[in-house]
Amino acid sequence: MSNNFDRNLSNEDLVRRRATLLQRLHIDGILMLLLIILAVGSLLVLYSASGKNLDLVMKQASSFGLGLVGMLIIAQFEPRFMARWVPLAYGVGVALLIVVDVMGHNAMGATRWINIPGVIRFQPSEFMKIIMPATIAWYLSNRSLPPRLKHLCVAVAMIITPFVLILMQPDLGTSLLILASGGFVLFIGGLQWRWVVGAVAAVVPIAIGMWFFVMHQYQKQRVLTFLNPESDPLGSGWNIIQSKAAIGSGGVMGKGWLLGTQSHLDFLPESHTDFIIAVLAEEFGLVGVCLLLLVYLLLIARGLVITVQAQTLFGKLLAGALTMTFFVYVFVNIGMVSGLLPVVGVPLPFISYGGTSLITLLAGFGILMSIHTHRKWMTQS
Repeated sequence: MSNNFDRNLSNEDLVRRRATLLQRLHIDGILMLLLIILAVGSLLVLYSASGKNLDLVMKQASSFGLGLVGMLIIAQFEPRFMARWVPLAYGVGVALLIVVDVMGHNAMGATRWINIPGVIRFQPSEFMKIIMPATIAWYLSNRSLPPRLKHLCVAVAMIITPFVLILMQPDLGTSLLILASGGFVLFIGGLQWRWVVGAVAAVVPIAIGMWFFVMHQYQKQRVLTFLNPESDPLGSGWNIIQSKAAIGSGGVMGKGWLLGTQSHLDFLPESHTDFIIAVLAEEFGLVGVCLLLLVYLLLIARGLVITVQAQTLFGKLLAGALTMTFFVYVFVNIGMVSGLLPVVGVPLPFISYGGTSLITLLAGFGILMSIHTHRKWMTQS
């Protein structure tokens, strides 16, 4: 019996070592596998969407590599260590947004970038997609939940400040994502339903006010185009009409890689950024889109598991908010490309071309890995 006990104990130790090998490196194997699948698939689609522009693909691959390194580095830090630096990160983020509004780099009619010639050009608002939920999670984790009115007012003020600064750039899509990411933390923190109902009821008057006093003419035109894209088929409605044509022409199995016509014949503008899923749908069909959605669904499901298993309030609030914000990313992009939502310039996560966005997303998953792996072994699944 002693030998059997020793053998069982040895087997248990072996299983434990195997189960925690990636955990000791602070890597979540499921998240890593799904992210690598997305990376490989995105480079294939980007090569076609960019008109076989290998330089663009190499830049995206470099961003993936840099983002993965950053993700692994972030995963090494404990959540409580991150929490200490969140207030400073928020202050720096807001300061950078002010710099953008005062002296930022202008491109395509918007001032959203800080450009250091010969060094780097980056978009500070992208970093706020992580800093914002982390800040609200840090603030609420040190207070009783559900949040009291005074704490709720402070949290809302911290959310509104970067929201307004980004809206002034102007960047309606990113500002709404920032607003949502902070709101998700409040919701997960047990926000009373009367406040939730009040916020929903306030959407209509706020939207009317933004229409008349905040939104630029091109933003209003996007809403009008969403309601009736055929009203200006050769102008503002061109993008969405061509996008839906590309999606529909792909059918079930698609035309095949590099055989799409809408992007290769330049019918589809911004085919390698905001509208890249239309290229994927045309070349890989409904099957390709469903496989992509499956990978997204698995990522979101894993994020929710990490949220449930988080051992600290800060980790639980932050993991839940990051996961739900990622879902909104996917939902908004696919919705606008398919004509179900107005076009607001939100890229498709990990698929659309864009270095800053890609690195920011990977940093968010690095935080999820940190929250999941910095736990006692006995509570791991």
